[in-house]
Amino acid sequence: MDELDPVIHASARLKISATLATLPVGDQIAFPRLQELLGMTAGNLSTHLRKLEDAGYVDVVKSHQGRTPATYLALSRTGRRAFEDYREALRGLLGESA
Repeated sequence: MDELDPVIHASARLKISATLATLPVGDQIAFPRLQELLGMTAGNLSTHLRKLEDAGYVDVVKSHQGRTPATYLALSRTGRRAFEDYREALRGLLGESA
């Protein structure tokens, strides 16, 4: 039986990963939009994103729009694979076929 990835398994990180997985490959989402979708505080979202980024699961792009800083997020290739593996492991634990 496969183990569930502890980096993704935390509730907030699972929500973040699942939301980012809905983006087409190559697309990004702005930090404030992700925060709005998930109903998380900026600090809480940042903390969980850092763990996902440290694991190589999330790509973070910081830029500026005029003088305003902007942060864009996407699942990395590694993150997409880890999320798919997580889903497969969860199906296995639930006894469901893929």
